[in-house]
Amino acid sequence: MSLTYFNHIKMNRGPISQFITHHYRHFNAATLVDAAKSYDAHLQEGGKMMLAMAGAMSTAELGLSLAEMIRQDKIHIVSCSANNLEEDIMNLVAHSHYKRVPHYRDLTPQQERELLDSHMNRVTDTCIPEEEAFRRLEKHLVEVWNEMKAKGERLFPWEVIYKLLRSGVLEQYYEIDPKDSWVLAACEKNIPIVVPAWEDCTTANIYTAHCIKGEFDTNMIKNGIETMIFLTEWYRANSGGKGVGFFQIGGGTAGDFPICVVPMMYQDLEWEETPFWAYFCQISDSTTSYGSYSGAVPNEKITWGKLDIDTPKFIIESDATIVAPLMFAYILGW
Repeated sequence: MSLTYFNHIKMNRGPISQFITHHYRHFNAATLVDAAKSYDAHLQEGGKMMLAMAGAMSTAELGLSLAEMIRQDKIHIVSCSANNLEEDIMNLVAHSHYKRVPHYRDLTPQQERELLDSHMNRVTDTCIPEEEAFRRLEKHLVEVWNEMKAKGERLFPWEVIYKLLRSGVLEQYYEIDPKDSWVLAACEKNIPIVVPAWEDCTTANIYTAHCIKGEFDTNMIKNGIETMIFLTEWYRANSGGKGVGFFQIGGGTAGDFPICVVPMMYQDLEWEETPFWAYFCQISDSTTSYGSYSGAVPNEKITWGKLDIDTPKFIIESDATIVAPLMFAYILGW
């Protein structure tokens, strides 16, 4: 880390930052602090950062800290599982109708069925209300899709959500402080939200149903290949100077898809000047065994042309709902 960065960290930091730097000295705790400091240094030196986010972080209300990260330009592009794009908006418009089930481990199959019959879809300890979340969004999404159809528009999934948010039609339903919605923050900053495998979410299931009914064309939503082309163009435009870092929550396609843009450019397009990812950190609870990509140690990515020998690399083997807000707090100076 540069002298410029060490001068920067001498500035007064908030109580959360002071707590973790004093108490988190070993093992995963120490890695959390090291990774946060390296992330912060990367930004201070002019770098940019991608967030690759799997899991159900939106339903975990990570937006409470993530939205501010986006507003303060600590994240410049997001790649997320499709559920995270829609569930942040569902929480925005239907929060009071959610039901928490703290003793979810003790539920019987009969009790689970009762939740289904009550139109409550469970994500670990939190149930998302079908009528107030899914169907409320569907009504207004259909309006956007009809507008796209009339204009002959083709959009990426996040562009559809941005169009919906910018219309103002959802504001009547807001049930949380809008500043705690990370998708709304991303919309206001107009940063891309790359969504590989968008088909794997409720919104896409709804869209599919409308396509089967003959109401919309499947090509109205831009596909995965077009998403990779977009990411290629974005990376070329933003990877100069200090470069682009890669901060990954969980595993799966949300991380696998975007990180591959670098070896694709370098190996398949033979653009040998393509820089590697400039920083890498993953919060993971996956076992490093049986060929698990999600649990692979960062060094393995060197062999795939994603990271270089001297790329700052961290893996924090812990719960992202605990680790990510602490890292974000440090990076925000809280």
